[in-house]
Amino acid sequence: MAWDPQTYLKYSGERARPAADLLARVPVVAPRVAVDLGCGAGNITRLLAERWPAATIVGVDGSEAMLASARAAGIRARFERADIADFRPDVAPDVIYSNAALHWLGDHAALFPRLVRVLAPGGALAVQMPRNHHRPLQSILSAMVDEWGLAPRLVGVAGRSEILAPEAYYAVLMPHVAALDIWEVDYLHVLAGDNPAFEWAKGTSLRPVLAVLDAADQGRFLDTYAARTKDAYPRDGQGRTLFPFRRTFIVATARG
Repeated sequence: MAWDPQTYLKYSGERARPAADLLARVPVVAPRVAVDLGCGAGNITRLLAERWPAATIVGVDGSEAMLASARAAGIRARFERADIADFRPDVAPDVIYSNAALHWLGDHAALFPRLVRVLAPGGALAVQMPRNHHRPLQSILSAMVDEWGLAPRLVGVAGRSEILAPEAYYAVLMPHVAALDIWEVDYLHVLAGDNPAFEWAKGTSLRPVLAVLDAADQGRFLDTYAARTKDAYPRDGQGRTLFPFRRTFIVATARG
């Protein structure tokens, strides 16, 4: 699945808001090593570098296009290409931070405890993931996948299943940590443009589906999805679109 940094960053301000909210809750004061797992284009990695100027900051992502954009941005960080599903650092980090990335991976019941185990003693795992499958942005996409008979071609494809409920993450993580904070926020974004919900999805949730279609089918799929999202997210009298989006936050502190 290819990523397009320019498309993803179109709503960088709205996407950065939960990232900043998560970063503010990380309890580690002076980490030696902080990892941005699934760093993408590096726009959030910059926030880590600014908060912890004495730390070694490492951005890890599987997309070379995203990493090229990050490296070109002049951020005080080292960027590495790797499969974030198999992240095993050489040096135990004091912070593993992941904004809107781990929901692309499966088997969270195994993944999250494993990430806690690779932390330095007293380190923190800080994660934010969208949990928005009940909203039209995702329900329209799921319905179209069924209509087009694409489900068999998307078996095992990243981002196709809903993440766990907060209570499930508590049950998975609490036996392994010294402290655990889990919360959810509904952000009400106010977006401009003709069909901003469609533009938002083009940068993220549409990408794995488009990856299994040829060029002609991509065009037809996009046209239908655009029409349905425009109906589901109408503009008000001032041309603004209300775009609610729910996100789950987890901050787990490793035992000392």
